[in-house]
Amino acid sequence: MRSKRLAAAVVVAGALAAVPVATAGMLHPQLGAHLSGMGETGVVNLQSHLNTGKLCWKFDLHIMHVTGATVRDAHGMIVARLGHMYHPKGCATVAKKALRLIEMKPGAYRVWVATPGHPGDLRGKLFAGMTHM
Repeated sequence: MRSKRLAAAVVVAGALAAVPVATAGMLHPQLGAHLSGMGETGVVNLQSHLNTGKLCWKFDLHIMHVTGATVRDAHGMIVARLGHMYHPKGCATVAKKALRLIEMKPGAYRVWVATPGHPGDLRGKLFAGMTHM
């Protein structure tokens, strides 16, 4: 009886020890998105720095008068602002919990680019990996 309990405890302990390794393998710190809308296209690459709470980006857009960019969830709620004003390249502080969620399931988030006449009409779904500019 005692050996069965010990064997069960060893199996449970082994399973629990593997959980952080499996979770860490699912994080995707390099993300990309192909953006389209308003007859325009572009790409963005994001680099998440979970340990410092920073999200860095580099846009390649062929559109003028961009006012801002955000990362939003499936309901359109803002998860991260990519700067106070639009800059083609930069970094912003983002809540570590938000970064972790984005890294774990990038396809659940979109990058929205706003212009004065069309807020959020240029957008694209995030995916794991970098996109070519």
